[in-house]
Amino acid sequence: MALNKPEYTLFKNTRYALNGLVEVTKNEKSFRLQILLFVIGMGVAWSLPIEFVYKAILAVSLFIPLIAEIINSAVERTVDLVTFEHHELAKRAKDAGAALVFLSLGMLTFIWGLTLYTAFCL
Repeated sequence: MALNKPEYTLFKNTRYALNGLVEVTKNEKSFRLQILLFVIGMGVAWSLPIEFVYKAILAVSLFIPLIAEIINSAVERTVDLVTFEHHELAKRAKDAGAALVFLSLGMLTFIWGLTLYTAFCL
C-alpha cells in the first residue's frame, strides 16, 4: 500500500497551503463568514484610538477563529472520507470540531474585551 505522501519542497508546500486556503474558502460558508469577521475586525482594530500594542493584540487574535475553522473543515472532510452514514463517532468528531470553533470565538471575545478594557479603562 503506497502512502499518499507527495514530495515536499518549500515551493510545493506553499502551493499546497494556498490550494487548501482556496478550497476551504470556496467550499465552506462558515470560513467565508470568519473571513468577513476578520476583515471587519481588522478595520475596527486599526482604526481605534489606542496604542499600537493593543491594536496588534486585537489583530493577531482575529486569526484564532480562522485557524479553528480550517481545523474543523479538515476534521469534517476526514470524517466524510470515511463515511457519509450516520455514525456516533463521526458525529462526535464533527461536534468536537464545532466546539473548537465555538471556543475560539469565545477566546476572541475574551481577548477583545480584556484588551479594550485595558486600553480604555486603565
